[in-house]
Amino acid sequence: MATEIRWSPRAVSNLEEICKYIARDSKHYASLFAKKILIIIKNIPQFPRSGRAVPEYSDENLREKVYQNYRIVYRLKDDSIEIVAICHGAKQLEDVL
Repeated sequence: MATEIRWSPRAVSNLEEICKYIARDSKHYASLFAKKILIIIKNIPQFPRSGRAVPEYSDENLREKVYQNYRIVYRLKDDSIEIVAICHGAKQLEDVL
């Protein structure tokens, strides 16, 4: 299974925007949030199918992990794992993918 992690431009932008939003109240918590997200993503290659299949799509290679109220959506590929999006759980994924 793939061990290289690639970030889509959308996922990078998502994480930046979420952290900016959190930083409006606390730079400390924004930093902690980003660190936790990065740790979760770093560990995906060890057990890539441990995230649940995204329920809105019928694609076994599109998976997600949840941290607090946020969904970390990733796609399993032959040669890599692509971080597709990081979004609030209240958002419809059709709007973010």
